[in-house]
Amino acid sequence: MTLAVVVFIFLMRLIVAYFTDLFGKDLGVELYLKLFFYFSLITIPIALPLAMLLSTLMTYGNLGEYFELTAIKSAGISITRAMRPMFVVAVIISIFAFWFNNVALPWANLKGYSLLYDIKTTKTTLNIKEGIFYNDLPGYSIKVSKKYPDNKTLKNIIIFDHTKNDGDRHITMADSALMYTIMNKQYLIFELFNGNDYTEDADKTGNSNVTDMSANGFKKSKVIMSLAAFDMHKTEEDQFKHHQMMRGLSELGKDSDSLKKSYQSLKSGFVASSASYFSYERQVSQSNKKVFSELRKNKKNWIDSVKKRKTTLGAYPSQRVEYALSQANNVISFAEISIGSLKAKEEDSHRTNLEWHHKFTNAIAVFVMFLIGAPLGGIIKKGGFGLPVVIAIIFFILMYVMTQQGDKAAKESRVIVQVGAWISNTVLFFFGLYFLNKARNDSRLFESDVYIIYFNRFKENFSKTKFGAWISNKFGVKLANT
Repeated sequence: MTLAVVVFIFLMRLIVAYFTDLFGKDLGVELYLKLFFYFSLITIPIALPLAMLLSTLMTYGNLGEYFELTAIKSAGISITRAMRPMFVVAVIISIFAFWFNNVALPWANLKGYSLLYDIKTTKTTLNIKEGIFYNDLPGYSIKVSKKYPDNKTLKNIIIFDHTKNDGDRHITMADSALMYTIMNKQYLIFELFNGNDYTEDADKTGNSNVTDMSANGFKKSKVIMSLAAFDMHKTEEDQFKHHQMMRGLSELGKDSDSLKKSYQSLKSGFVASSASYFSYERQVSQSNKKVFSELRKNKKNWIDSVKKRKTTLGAYPSQRVEYALSQANNVISFAEISIGSLKAKEEDSHRTNLEWHHKFTNAIAVFVMFLIGAPLGGIIKKGGFGLPVVIAIIFFILMYVMTQQGDKAAKESRVIVQVGAWISNTVLFFFGLYFLNKARNDSRLFESDVYIIYFNRFKENFSKTKFGAWISNKFGVKLANT
C-alpha cells in the first residue's frame, strides 16, 4: 500500500514537470496509460526504500503503541528476534530490487523515455486563434478575424500557401468558412464562401522582371490540408539504448572498460601529437645538459627528432619570433581541446561507473531503510500516517540529498566513484545500527519527559558551579528552581 502511494506521488511529480508537453495533443487514453505504466516501473527503485521505511515504521509503531512489543519482551523474546521475520522479508525484497534494477529498469527506462520523447515532439492539436497567424500546419499560414463558439464557423479568413516554397505567391481570401476534418482526422477541410484566390507567377521565359497576377473569384471553394504533422512519429529505440540508464550490469562493465581504454589512448597520444608543433633545432649547452638528458630518458625518440630537425625559416629574427608565437598558440589551442576531450571522457566514465554501483546501492537501500524503520518504530511507539510519515520523509530527504551530492562530487572527480555512490547507504546504515541498539535497550529516545529530566539535572549541576552561583547572585535567579 505504501509503495502504491509513493509511486503515485512520483507520478504526480512527472505530470507537473511535463504537463505542457504531455497534454493537449489528442493522443488517446491508451498511450498515456502506457506512459504512466513505464514511469511507475521507473520510480520503483526510488519509491521502494521509502515504502520499506514507512511500512516498517507503521508496523512496529503500532506494535509499540498497543503494548504488543512490551508483551513480546516480557515473554523473554528480544526485539531483534521479533524483527527476524521482517528481516527475511527485507532481504528478499532487496534481492528482488537488485534484479529489477539490473533487468527490468533498463527496459522500462528505454520504453518510457523514448515514448516521452515521441509525445514531447508531437505537435499540439489544431488551435487556430482569432487575429493571429497560425503556422503549425506545414506549408500554410492561416489567419481568421473571428472564430465562433462551435469551433467550425470562421469569419474573414486568409490562407497563405507556401507548399511550393516560392514565397507569398498564392493567397486565398474568403468572407467566411467552415472548418472540419475527414477520414479519422487525417485531413483538414476549409470550405470557403465568397472569396478570391490570388496567384502571382513570375515570367521566367524572358529577361524582364514582369510578373503575372491572376485573380479568381468564387462563391464556394475547398482547401484540403494534410494533418500528418500532428501524428505521433515513433522514434527508433536504438537512439536511446546506449545511455547509461538503459544498460545492465554487464553492458555497463563493457562500456566502462571501453571508456578507460579510450581515455588512456587519448591521454598517451597527446604528447606524440603535440610534437608536430615544434619546428626548431634544439641547442644543448652546458647549463641545460642535465635537463636535456632527463628529457631524453623519458621521451628519447621525440627529443632526438626535435633535436635533428632543421628550421626552414629565413634569417630574419622577427619571422622566427612570429612563427614561434603562432606555434605556441597552436599548442595551447590543441591542449585546450585535448583537455576538454579528456574531461568529457572522464565524466562519461564516472557516470557509467556510478550507474553500475547504483544497481547495488538502490537494492541495499531497501535493507538499510528497514534497519532504520523497524527499531525506530519500536522506539517512537506511534503507528498510522502521523509521526511515521514525518520521520520517513526526513530520512528519505537525507538519503536523496546525500545520493545527489555524492553523485555530483564523483562526476566532478572530487571524490572517487565508490565513495560518491555508497556514502548515503553507509551513513544511514550507522543510523540504523544506532537505532537498533537503542531499541534493544528500551531507549526512551523520543519521549519528552526524558529530556525534561536531563534539562533539570543540567540546571541543578550548573547552579552549583561558580559561574552559575555568580549568575544567581547577580540577577537573583535560582536556576535549580526555575
